[in-house]
Amino acid sequence: MIKLKLKYFALSIVFLGLSCKNEVEHIITTTPSPQDLVDLVNPLMGTDSDYSLSNGNTYPAIATPWAMNFWTPQTAKMGDGWTYAYDAKKIRGIKQTHQPSPWINDYAAFSIMAVTGDLRFQEEERASWFSHKAETVKPYYYSVYLADYDVKAEVAPTERAAHFKFTFPEAELSYILLDAFFKGSMVKIIPEERKIIGYCRNNSGGVPENFHNYFVVKFDTDFEVTNTWADNWTLQEGSTSSEGNHVGAIIGFKTKRGDVVHVKVASSFISPEQAELNLDREIGLDSFEKTKEKAKQAWNKELNRIEIEDDNIDHIRTFYSCLYRVLLFPRKFYEFNEANDIVHYSPYNGKVLPGYMFTDNGFWDTFRAVFPFFNMMYPELNSHIMEGLANTYKESGWLPEWASPGHRDCMIGSNSAPIIVDAFLKGNVKDKDVDVLFEAILKNASVEEGRPVNSVGRAGLDYYNTLGYVPYNVDIKENVARTLEYAYADFTISEMAKKLDKEAVSEKFEKQSLNYKYVFDPSTGLMRGKNEDGSFQSPFNPLKWGDAFTEGNSLHYTWSVFHDVQGLINLMGGNEAFISKLDNVFTMPPKFDDSYYGQTIHEIREMQVVNMGNYAHGNQPIQHMIYLYNYAGVPYKTQEHIREVLTKLYSATPDGYCGDEDNGQTSAWYVFSSLGFYPLTPGVNQYVMGSPLFKKATLHLENGNTFEIHSENNSKENVYIQSVNLNKAVYNNTFLNFETIQNGGVLEFNLTNKANKEWGSKTENTPYSLNKSIEN
Repeated sequence: MIKLKLKYFALSIVFLGLSCKNEVEHIITTTPSPQDLVDLVNPLMGTDSDYSLSNGNTYPAIATPWAMNFWTPQTAKMGDGWTYAYDAKKIRGIKQTHQPSPWINDYAAFSIMAVTGDLRFQEEERASWFSHKAETVKPYYYSVYLADYDVKAEVAPTERAAHFKFTFPEAELSYILLDAFFKGSMVKIIPEERKIIGYCRNNSGGVPENFHNYFVVKFDTDFEVTNTWADNWTLQEGSTSSEGNHVGAIIGFKTKRGDVVHVKVASSFISPEQAELNLDREIGLDSFEKTKEKAKQAWNKELNRIEIEDDNIDHIRTFYSCLYRVLLFPRKFYEFNEANDIVHYSPYNGKVLPGYMFTDNGFWDTFRAVFPFFNMMYPELNSHIMEGLANTYKESGWLPEWASPGHRDCMIGSNSAPIIVDAFLKGNVKDKDVDVLFEAILKNASVEEGRPVNSVGRAGLDYYNTLGYVPYNVDIKENVARTLEYAYADFTISEMAKKLDKEAVSEKFEKQSLNYKYVFDPSTGLMRGKNEDGSFQSPFNPLKWGDAFTEGNSLHYTWSVFHDVQGLINLMGGNEAFISKLDNVFTMPPKFDDSYYGQTIHEIREMQVVNMGNYAHGNQPIQHMIYLYNYAGVPYKTQEHIREVLTKLYSATPDGYCGDEDNGQTSAWYVFSSLGFYPLTPGVNQYVMGSPLFKKATLHLENGNTFEIHSENNSKENVYIQSVNLNKAVYNNTFLNFETIQNGGVLEFNLTNKANKEWGSKTENTPYSLNKSIEN
């Protein structure tokens, strides 16, 4: 698609400040540029964050898509979840990381650092001043000038390995350090092989007793000095091995100015031998530039699956920066053995077993849009993830809800069900895994005993299955949120059972999916905690965060009836009342009650500061809310609010998110919404319409088809849908079917600056609701 290739190139040139029209035109006509979309990505998006306010809570992940290992510059102390802060001034090393979230923290981490002159190896002492002016950050490449040592450090990743390049000054002694971190580590220097081997065991939970990350590090330079350190930073001069709680290795050599030392490193959760195999397979004899180029092309391959044409380079950069985040998690937690079979170390039972395994994901976040994105664009990958979920169930007896690398006690819900069901209904679960996964989601919905952590299965299940809700006064926190999420999960189970011709099971769970009604309070028109005796909790403040809800308040969670929005509309008294309550979220001031937490948590602050009333896009429970206007016949309200969020709350800058990014979910919202639709109800074959941000987007689907989205008159002012054509036919529905996209075609939006209150306003144009299905 030459036009797009040239267009990107021209935009990049203009953005860099070339203002001579003739010069730009000459470049356009004579210098075709490949679609290096990865160079539009800013991995620093979201890194200007801290505990009190998240602008993403991200770190720059130097990695290939879904890689087993990431690498990142480390500005924080060992064990700090905020591993890289944009406003930091010093770097302590470049770290292999597996961290999915600062709140979950890291595991299996170790770092590599270069120093010169007097040996400084302790974490605080060795940290070097650096500047973003002398830092290059790409998904496939990182470089930084370590000012205190006059060293340029570079790294390029593979899935399970990485290639470092250090350029040294003239120095009597230059050093490369390997910090194997705390909580159990070992290093062994083998000078005759120019190699360091060892392991690290640091983790934040969710691992078996025999958990190790085995590493191998190979150099292209002879060692003149070999030291290690033991616990308490005890230097062991001349030593070649150390083992303890926190150990590390130091190798040194004399350098002339411009001397380059290459370091190739790989790791394995299986064995030292597997780490060697991973290194030989993924880097082998490759040069640094070849490793870098391979990583670059790995990203370009995936990013080119969606091609964007538009005049606004900032929006394009934001799109691909978000898409990069969507393609990082879940992590491939499997390796290829000597026979090239797929195997994995199980973070559940500690055994090495055949088959796929993925990890580092919080389903409370990602069921909403990340996994629906995989079903749309990456069905084969998602089938592998589903096999991994089946393996998790077989190895631990339960489905994961937050895995890192094994079961972690974080968040609520039973959201493995919608993820599995959505994949199954869209044909992305292999036959051999169907029965196992269906058994697993039924166990979640019927067995409360024996859960490995509170977030796995369903806390309060016996109450839920007896009363239809989790009571407020039985010491089960976040009870309304749990009730709503269990009810939606029940709907998805019903849909899977229906497809499997298990009619009795389907009917049972369809009935249970209406349990959301038990916690709806007619006197306030909102969801509210209900006591075991059937009375509503009192006093009730809909602005109170936490308590009966999860990281939100009643105004946020009332809308969590993904599968039966029409039923919710009916409970509220009809479209007018429903619309009024939606409007009120935006028009009221950002008042809140933080008494449950005893402090203003960062999610509250992120809602407060963006001047959008009580709309809290920085956290997941409300991210679908704007699309609900479609169900009430006023899609133009969806369109105006969607465009405001897209252009106000996101940018490809260090403060470019409005809250936690969370494993790709907040990014996936942007990717979908900027295309013009959103998967509001996973488990249903529909996307709900919004307002597309770009003049043209082309989806290259895995089945070989393409789906194009056009809105040529798109602009900052033209946010409203005047009309829509689908494959040249007039289209008035406010939803788009999954099959429509997969079959390929052309969706054309005619946008205007004035709301068309007629388009999509009829009942037959509204998206799926269970209530409508029952009535029909």
